[in-house]
Amino acid sequence: MEAKRWVSLVLLAFILVGLSSSDFSVKDSDQQVQAISFISDLKATILGFFDETWVATEDANAMNKEIKPKHVILTPNLTTCHKSLSDADRPVYCCPPKRESLETIIDFKFPDISEPIRVRKPAHMVDADYIAKYNKAIAIMKSLPYDDPRSYMRQANMHCIYCTGAYNQQNSNSLLKIHRSWMFFPWHRMMIYFHERILGSLIGDENFALPFWNWDSPEGMFIPDMYLNGSMVDTQRDSSHLPPQVADINYDYFERGLGPEDQISTNVAFMYNQMVSGAKKTELFMGCPYKAGEDGFCDGPGTIELAPHNALHTWVGSNLNTEREDLGAFYSAARDPIFYAHHSNIDRLWNVWNELRGNKPAIEDPEWLDSTFYFHNEKSQLVRIKIRDVLDSSKLRYAYENVENVWLDARPKPSVPPKIARQVLKMRENQNPFLDISNQAIVSPDFGLNGKRLDTTIRVKLRRPKTHRSKIEKEQEEEIIVVYGIDISKDAYVKFDVYVNAVDETTIGPESREFAGTFVNMKRGVRIVLNKGDLVVKRKTTFKVGITELLEDLEADGDETVWVTLVPRGGTGVNTTVDGVRIEYMK
Repeated sequence: MEAKRWVSLVLLAFILVGLSSSDFSVKDSDQQVQAISFISDLKATILGFFDETWVATEDANAMNKEIKPKHVILTPNLTTCHKSLSDADRPVYCCPPKRESLETIIDFKFPDISEPIRVRKPAHMVDADYIAKYNKAIAIMKSLPYDDPRSYMRQANMHCIYCTGAYNQQNSNSLLKIHRSWMFFPWHRMMIYFHERILGSLIGDENFALPFWNWDSPEGMFIPDMYLNGSMVDTQRDSSHLPPQVADINYDYFERGLGPEDQISTNVAFMYNQMVSGAKKTELFMGCPYKAGEDGFCDGPGTIELAPHNALHTWVGSNLNTEREDLGAFYSAARDPIFYAHHSNIDRLWNVWNELRGNKPAIEDPEWLDSTFYFHNEKSQLVRIKIRDVLDSSKLRYAYENVENVWLDARPKPSVPPKIARQVLKMRENQNPFLDISNQAIVSPDFGLNGKRLDTTIRVKLRRPKTHRSKIEKEQEEEIIVVYGIDISKDAYVKFDVYVNAVDETTIGPESREFAGTFVNMKRGVRIVLNKGDLVVKRKTTFKVGITELLEDLEADGDETVWVTLVPRGGTGVNTTVDGVRIEYMK
């Protein structure tokens, strides 16, 4: 039986070779797509007998088992790239001029250890020679024809393809997205890694490294001057936010009107919350587990992706454009050269967060580790790369210049002394105008709002299932607030803040300890599908934020109940309803 099986496999291999060399001259584009898709699926089936992801079996009669994959990975179906929508429902087409499924694919290999380490420096500290070199590299990249995968627009459109749902998943008719889940950090690391190496290759400099926009440091909280000249210019930016304007890394479409010093101190306190107190567990920082297939979909971004990531995209983009293009809309964001510096800092902060937790493996799930994507390298070769390949940036031969993370020492303080705050909240509870919704007879860890519209502030009182927890218990389990059933009625920008035991949330922000976190939904436009019947999964969103350290600072760790306040920002809550708020514990 074993010999017969191998004869069958050899015959299948000959069929595969014949399919690879066949010329299918189908004139109709839809028929051509279907033909290519059929060939691709047949190849995948044949190759499945040899691929390492399939379990080797003995004679079927002896084992009485089918051959099955060890696990299903999330990866794009390269035959399915199709038009998608911009954030304002305008059709966009970001696909390559020819299907990448027709190209030869090579597997990723780590750079040789003899290669120099590319050191990424803060963008506000680079010298004139570096700026000239970078300008030259971008100018060359912009001069390349569109059919060259190294060209600037092809590089920019990679982000458009993966953020607007232009690809279906392999082995599924669900669309593939790389935002708002644990795919966010590794996918963007892959993108800027290959972008950086292409730039260096174009100017013959193997030491070339991208800069990072150090917007979490007071000295770097401005659009770096290097992006105001030469080929680094993008005319589609908010002119009122150009230097010397201090960046608002928690921007919500409205100008706060803070002076430079106040804006900087608010930014620094906000970073502490997003990197430390609100991000003590993996899912809180990395985002929710997003897996293959319809059932694997999730929508739960981590702290840094929500803001400063989303907020700064919006802050830089032009207020004169419908979608705040370029940087303010995901489909066009990578057209602005500052996109790469922005994401270099996001990437650096991923490293910093790992260092803060002792570089312990954050996620060991093989379905995440083996999730696979495709990028062109500096030789225009299409490379298949897995998340497990990019977890150690030292193996990728790049590093970040050390900078001081000033936010580590910016732990916020309560805006009102906790004892006074507790008295005020108790007094308001007795008077009962404090609840915006009917008071529940029994206070519980879960307060149902039954789809209440978030067009005004919502305050709820929650019972804490566990009080007076030990240090070990707190380290093992993070107490979290879960805002669940967030339903955004249309593709819209939405932002709301969450506070705990706030006496007056209208006068405070991230600089106060009562601030727990912020939820941001950026318009994404993911609705166009390749074929009738393809799935556009839309589920209600969940927002989770850690509060263990916050409760300690508010002297509420022993309290049986806490007040939680949801504050819509910028009038965006009119399109949003919430099913409820509860307290959970995350290991």
